[in-house]
Amino acid sequence: MGSKKLSLILLSYYSEFRILKVYETVKKLLSHHNIPFEFIIIDDGSKDNSYKIALELEQRETNVRAFQLSKNYTSHYSIFAGLSLSTGACALPIVDDEQQPYETIVDMYNIWLRGEKIIIPHRITRNDHWKSRLFSETYYKIMNRLTEVQFPTGGADLFLIDREIIDILNTRIHPRNTSTVIEILRLGFSPYFYGYNRPIGINEKSRWTAKKKWRLAKDTFFSSSSFPIKFIFNLGLWVSLISFLLIIFYSYLKISNSDLLGDMLPRGWTSIILFISFFGGLILFSLGVIAEYIWRIFEEVKDRPTYIIKDK
Repeated sequence: MGSKKLSLILLSYYSEFRILKVYETVKKLLSHHNIPFEFIIIDDGSKDNSYKIALELEQRETNVRAFQLSKNYTSHYSIFAGLSLSTGACALPIVDDEQQPYETIVDMYNIWLRGEKIIIPHRITRNDHWKSRLFSETYYKIMNRLTEVQFPTGGADLFLIDREIIDILNTRIHPRNTSTVIEILRLGFSPYFYGYNRPIGINEKSRWTAKKKWRLAKDTFFSSSSFPIKFIFNLGLWVSLISFLLIIFYSYLKISNSDLLGDMLPRGWTSIILFISFFGGLILFSLGVIAEYIWRIFEEVKDRPTYIIKDK
């Protein structure tokens, strides 16, 4: 492992017309700044010639390695795969559509040289369609408010991380139904947030479809938030409590022969509604209790680190 070598992980998906351009651009940029690097291409189950071109590049360039996943798993699994294959002192996933300008690689690498272990690039401005911006802004606001993960302004998808973090992700984090950025932010280590302006990309359209975005949003939210469980628990508790107090109140009116409500309600309506509400609240409360135990089982099964001791 090179003491200063950067592992670049290219997330390739139907990239046959972009792989060579990306490599040549990055090679020229990093050579100019004397940054040693390896170039790992992870093809995410493309059906075009992307992987064939990657293998040909691997034959020509000694610092290139190409791999293909058995099917399209989405980019977050490609990132985990690339990290498991990296040998550098730090690693940075990159995409092939230049939605994150490649010049940011040099900036983040220099920040890493200063001693930062986690550098998270975040979008200060973005030229996406308004629907995409609305979805993204709403998602990150919900995540910041209802989960333990705090995203930077504009959100984040990629990162540059030190070998210490790479090893933790490879050995102590399960990648299923989550994302690398969320798992990295959960680790602590005081991440450094690096802002940049995001263009729309060379193909003028993000390859993240609405279906993929929704799936990722759902998986990451439920893997990092206990809010739905606590909401059901508290809702059931309050419904039961209010119903119980109303039962006492109406029982008092009945016993005291009070005519407070007169003939406003049909005979028997009060008792039926209150008992339905009371036991409905108890059911919600019970589901919340069961869900709390299941959530703890869920956390145990994921086997996330209970603590991490930093390297000196």
